[in-house]
Amino acid sequence: MHKSPGYRFFILSVLVVLMTVPVFFVGSVIDKRADYNRVTRYEIGHEWGGRQQLSGPVLVIPVQKTVSVRDKIEVLDPVTGHQMTDVNDKPLYRYKDVERTYNQDSVYIYPDNLSVDVESQSQERRRGIFTVPVYSAQAEMQFDFPYDKATKVLKAKEVLVWDKAEVRFHVSSNRALRGATELLADGKALPLEPSASEIHGKGGIQALTGDPREHERYHLKLGLNGTEALEFTPVGRTSEVSVTSDWAHPEFRGNFLPDGHEVTEAGFAANWTIPHLARSIPQVSREDTDEAARRSSGFGVGFYQPNDFYQKAYRAARYGMLFIGLTFLTIFLVEGASKRPTHPVQYILVGLAQSAFFLLMLALSEQIGFAMAYLVSAGATVALITCFGVVALRLGKRALVLGLAQAVLYTVMYLILRSADYALLAGSILLFAAIAGTMFATRNEDWYGDPEKKAKSGWWRKREVAQPLPQAPAK
Repeated sequence: MHKSPGYRFFILSVLVVLMTVPVFFVGSVIDKRADYNRVTRYEIGHEWGGRQQLSGPVLVIPVQKTVSVRDKIEVLDPVTGHQMTDVNDKPLYRYKDVERTYNQDSVYIYPDNLSVDVESQSQERRRGIFTVPVYSAQAEMQFDFPYDKATKVLKAKEVLVWDKAEVRFHVSSNRALRGATELLADGKALPLEPSASEIHGKGGIQALTGDPREHERYHLKLGLNGTEALEFTPVGRTSEVSVTSDWAHPEFRGNFLPDGHEVTEAGFAANWTIPHLARSIPQVSREDTDEAARRSSGFGVGFYQPNDFYQKAYRAARYGMLFIGLTFLTIFLVEGASKRPTHPVQYILVGLAQSAFFLLMLALSEQIGFAMAYLVSAGATVALITCFGVVALRLGKRALVLGLAQAVLYTVMYLILRSADYALLAGSILLFAAIAGTMFATRNEDWYGDPEKKAKSGWWRKREVAQPLPQAPAK
């Protein structure tokens, strides 16, 4: 690199491209640690109860139909008990009209008015160095059913078996249920049982109601554990859902956003009111539409972890090439027309130090948190590169310029990582400013390195003024 500045800049660009290799491996390590964290969170969440979706209730009323049929009966010999035959030796039969009752498709009725109130409390579960937020929720539901609409979907000769009706309620997993779960019909407790064989591979509870027409209002209380999300299905003709929690970072999701919500550092509160016209399921049906309703009309809140340090470390690594390139460029500009330019090996060492910053930041973040880990890692990296500039690169006081530039770069990166919404904007402005600054600083640079050109340009040094040659003394 003892040739022209243009040649040195070309070699510098090649070195920046080569530094993609260690940055790529650093990104791979970050991905693996993030995957390990996701697996650990899934295992803890699965053991605690997992993601929960509450759907229902639905009143299921069996239907029967009685029809007349003609039975074909063998004619038996009263003495021998064998079937009798005619003169042609063919079996003899007689016919008898009987009535038989068959089970038909049940009638499914969703509530007229459904009111759901949920309160949840968050806590943290640890496994090794990983922390997973979980919640415990207490839900209370009040609802009623429009019994008069049940007969409108019956066919000829079909009758409702009212005394075998049952109320069903869906939960994502029965093992998430905690505490006392009770269903009251006009203040009278109905015995609850888990859904047989967990219908459709899902969890749930059910209770026989006897003749439901004797009940006007139902009240369901249940407690459950969960992680990641708590969701609902608006099965009522009018569904009102209210959720309060001490989690300060809710992520409202699904097919309906809340009508109103309030989020503070102490938690959040949100409420939804959804009319029947906003959902695509009938209130009375001859088929179970609960699973389709969960897919098409589900909504709720996610217990979101904002910008965790794995996301930040991965995003920081994506800016790695930009920061390495800017550091190389700073060294190139600061060293100027030094008689001892920086060697490619020295550039590589600086690049490796910056690559190691991302690993050091990730490792410390898992132990002491992101902010402190970033401060320690960035401080150590800036100090190392500044000392290297003084001792190895022989920059002298110009090494302070290198250190200051590094401090500014890492400060800007921290601000970018703290704000996910404005990261692209900030990164774009930083890149544009770096290119503009380089263009300004090298506006008078002699990239061809013409030895006969006396003027030397650059913001970091003064122009040399030509001095007159000494004159020979007059004789």
